[in-house]
Amino acid sequence: PGAEIGDNTRIGPNTVIGRGVAVGRNCEIGSNCTIANAYLGDGVLILPGAQIGQPGFGFASSAQGHIKIPQIGRVIIQDRVEIGACTTIDRGALGDTVIGEGTKLDNLIQIGHNTHIGRHGIVVSQTGIAGSCELGDFVVIGPQVGLADHIKIGSGARIAARSASQQGMTFEGGQDYGGAPLRPIREWIREMHTLTKLAKKSKPDGHG
Repeated sequence: PGAEIGDNTRIGPNTVIGRGVAVGRNCEIGSNCTIANAYLGDGVLILPGAQIGQPGFGFASSAQGHIKIPQIGRVIIQDRVEIGACTTIDRGALGDTVIGEGTKLDNLIQIGHNTHIGRHGIVVSQTGIAGSCELGDFVVIGPQVGLADHIKIGSGARIAARSASQQGMTFEGGQDYGGAPLRPIREWIREMHTLTKLAKKSKPDGHG
C-alpha cells in the first residue's frame, strides 16, 4: 500500500515518505527527511534531516563474522511529538520503537531499536540511547548523555549532561542522576568534590 498523509500536513522538499507509512493530521515535516516503517500521530513536528524507521543496529556474531539480524518492527510517534534536525530513530527489531505523546527530541539524537520513551519527555542534543531502553513519563535527559542498552528509567527522573550508563541498569523515577557510571547526583557531586580536594593536595611542590 501507499503512504497515508493526514489533512493539513505539510511536507518539505526532498523528503521521502516510504510505502505503508501513516502520517496524522496537522503535522509538519521538514526538508531532506526520510520516514519509513513508521506511524505518526497528529501534530507531529519533524525538523530537516531527520531519519525515522531505518533498520536498527543488530548483528549476530560468529567465527565467520557479523550477520545482520532482520529488523521488522516499526517506529510509533505519538501525538504532538517534536523531533529535531538530523535526529535518527531506528525501527524495532521485532516489536516497535515508541516515542510517547508530547515528547520533545532535540537535534542530533540517536534512538536505538525497541526503545520506548514515555509521554512528555525531553531529550537534549547529542544524546545516544541504545536499543531496548525504557524511559517513563516526564523524563529529562541532558545533552551528550550516553545510555547503554536495556536501561530502565522511571518517570520524572532527570539525567545530567555528559552522563553515561552501563547496560541493563534500573534507575528509580523522581530522582536526579549524573556521572559515568550513572548514579544519584548527590553521590556523584560528593565524589567529584572529594577527588578535586585530593588532586589539590597531591600537587607537586616544585622540588625534585
